[in-house]
Amino acid sequence: MSRCDKLILRAEASPNNISFSEICELAECFGWTFKRQNGWHHIYENEKLRVNEGRIQNFQDVRGKAKPYQVRQLLKSIRILKNAD
Repeated sequence: MSRCDKLILRAEASPNNISFSEICELAECFGWTFKRQNGWHHIYENEKLRVNEGRIQNFQDVRGKAKPYQVRQLLKSIRILKNAD
């Protein structure tokens, strides 16, 4: 099982316990690229998706953890990507 597969399983099982570095790594596993940082917000973009499908993802580092709702948004967009293939 790859690191990306393990990360997605952890995120689905417990979105409250994903570190900021793990959410960034998970996004990069599925094609999002870091575009810019605006204050606390780290902006990632995936050219394969439309805007309403989660093309742009915003992650915030809160004491080393990812915000759970942002983890869930990323997982939803990953499911869309997987269904498109």
